[in-house]
Amino acid sequence: MLHSRIAIIGGGLGGATQAALLQQAGYDVRVYEQTPVVGRLGAGIHLGPNMMRVLDKIGVADQLIEEGVEPEAWVSKHWDTGEPLFTFPLKGFSLENYGARYLTVHRGDLQDYLIKAMAPNTLELGKRLARLEDNGREVRMFFEDGSEATADIVIGADGVYSKVREYMFGFDPPRYTGVIGHRALFPTKLLGDIVVGDYTRWWKEDRNLIVYFLNKHREEVYIVTGAPQATWDHPTSSAPCTKDEFREAFAGFTKIVMDLVDVVPPEVLSKWAFFDREPLPTWHKGRVVLIGDACHPMKPHMGQGAAMALEDAAMLLRCMQEKGIDNYKDVFSLYEANRHERATRVQITSRSIAWLKDGKDPAWLYGYDVFSAPLKMPTS
Repeated sequence: MLHSRIAIIGGGLGGATQAALLQQAGYDVRVYEQTPVVGRLGAGIHLGPNMMRVLDKIGVADQLIEEGVEPEAWVSKHWDTGEPLFTFPLKGFSLENYGARYLTVHRGDLQDYLIKAMAPNTLELGKRLARLEDNGREVRMFFEDGSEATADIVIGADGVYSKVREYMFGFDPPRYTGVIGHRALFPTKLLGDIVVGDYTRWWKEDRNLIVYFLNKHREEVYIVTGAPQATWDHPTSSAPCTKDEFREAFAGFTKIVMDLVDVVPPEVLSKWAFFDREPLPTWHKGRVVLIGDACHPMKPHMGQGAAMALEDAAMLLRCMQEKGIDNYKDVFSLYEANRHERATRVQITSRSIAWLKDGKDPAWLYGYDVFSAPLKMPTS
């Protein structure tokens, strides 16, 4: 076990990945998660080939391949006529051209695999961070339950409302983007006579609706959207949504879309606000560093929010191994030099509803290998 103590604030996909990777390399890691329990959240997630490389390194890729869906293709269609706009092949093509598969799975299943990849007793639940103190020799963490802990390095993986980010830069609420996503996960049998492909997306200029499956037997179907809503007045990032609201948001769409809207059970329908921030000038301060949504939250239109967090985690480990964790300033500078440009590009590209709407080559995204990409040296 390497001597330096590493604390990770946040046990979501990015934090759990970071912990598993660091522990594989022999580091002493603790993860502090604010929620009292970790449940199977009802949402789907895309695992692009760039993300699958990291999951393979952790050792959970084969399980996901066995249980998830490898879509035949990403099919884009016109919102009104239903005519195909663009078909991007995935099954076979992704492995051959990008070196890894493209899957769709249940987010909760992925989270479960990542938590199990960590060493026992790594994760502490119910630990909501109140504040940090960095005295130059170590970082002291104070939690709202009155407990305290110390570490040599703190990694903030605590999402868009990051308390670690607040410690570094002061309080600055995330920006509501004026867009919401409707979500509904339900048994495939409720589709009845409706036939959909493994992944289909209907596009209008300012909104879209996506449907895909979450396990290889296609027993669960997931509908997720992006649609404008001028304001968000709810105190949390999600809220109930009525069928009338959902139907109104996609009025005029082709018949199969409206049929999909109609079969959604009202009790599983919700809406989620999309928040982001302007790119940060730096991701580290003293002995503290950020990964994932804590430093580059993004709209989900590219399906890359989690992927960027996993790439961050892998690159941070790579930089620790390159420079040595005791040289944390050099580690953090090297990490930022190799992640800031790429993550910012994805963050900005995700603001528009346009990813894979046409035939542009996505190799720059999916073909990236965080473990073998040449390291860029910091410029200052």
